[in-house]
Amino acid sequence: MNNHVTVLEIEGNALLHNLNYFKQKLQPETKILAVVKAFGYGSDGVQVAKFLEDKVTYFGVAYTHEGVALREAGVKTPILVLHPHIQNLQSIIDFRLEPSLYNFNIFNAFLQLAAQTPLFSYPIHIKFNTGLNRLGFWHTDVPKILTNLKQANHVKVQGLFSHLAASEDLEEMDFTANQIKRFEDIVQQFNTHLGYRPMLHILNTSGVVNYPNAQFDMVRIGIGLYGFGNDEKETTKLKNTHNLKSIISQIHSINPGETVGYNRAFIAKETTKTATIPVGHADGLSRKLGNKKGFVYVNNQKAPIIGNVCMDMIMVDVTRINCQEGDEVILFNTQEMIQHIADISETIVYETLTVISPRVKKILKE
Repeated sequence: MNNHVTVLEIEGNALLHNLNYFKQKLQPETKILAVVKAFGYGSDGVQVAKFLEDKVTYFGVAYTHEGVALREAGVKTPILVLHPHIQNLQSIIDFRLEPSLYNFNIFNAFLQLAAQTPLFSYPIHIKFNTGLNRLGFWHTDVPKILTNLKQANHVKVQGLFSHLAASEDLEEMDFTANQIKRFEDIVQQFNTHLGYRPMLHILNTSGVVNYPNAQFDMVRIGIGLYGFGNDEKETTKLKNTHNLKSIISQIHSINPGETVGYNRAFIAKETTKTATIPVGHADGLSRKLGNKKGFVYVNNQKAPIIGNVCMDMIMVDVTRINCQEGDEVILFNTQEMIQHIADISETIVYETLTVISPRVKKILKE
């Protein structure tokens, strides 16, 4: 049992608000896949999935073991595994997960396993590369895929999908429109030769905002679910889902000339009151936040981080703050604070959220 005093609170009401915000941008019949990979963007994929289970059509995870964790927690909603590997295909079947097949190695391996088992009309998804050049079949692979599928009644193509490379960048609208057109051309070949119509999806969070005409059958909501849109204006319409809190472990009085932390990075110019907090870079707090670049809130007042961020602790200046050991500390609880941490850390909010360590206790508040 995790009794760590550093806690990430996941706001259920904020998750619902964000989900409904994107729902109102969609056609009534458009389905939603909620992306809960990477521990639910640093939160807790299992808790988020259980909370949203009756509110979305699909969940999306990156790897097989993430889908297995959801099934073992009792989640029954369809789960798309976006990046399965051949050595995990038996687990995919055992836990009734749906694989994204993205090249002929894994495609042929799954068809072979499906025939051996044997399965009947097992749902698979086929991923196409339309310009991101990361994972996916090429459009030139379609005839061979169709030939192989016609000989296999062990699987059924549940979905065809692709992923946009720059859906948030309005200067790349021509490129994105071309990706959507390539996808439509691939879909047309399947519609002509497959004999049934798979579910189609290409839009991510930014795609829902910028390309509403390309909703197809389903959209995939990832970062938007967790409170961040594709620009500042969109983000203001969403609610923050991640609140990272801790407590003061110890308070010190530091004399002028004394130093704090590793490498004596902070030197007191005056008598300084410091508070030590049990959270550090092993919990996902960037070392770039040290030396007064980052801050926390203690009793609603800003306390700058002094010295270097340690593996398990930070020290903050509370000289002018009335506080005591055991008081609550807010590391972040707004989108602005998360964005500030990302900016100081020279990264993006995706990384700031997903690097939150599994050792931080996670609680979903409904």
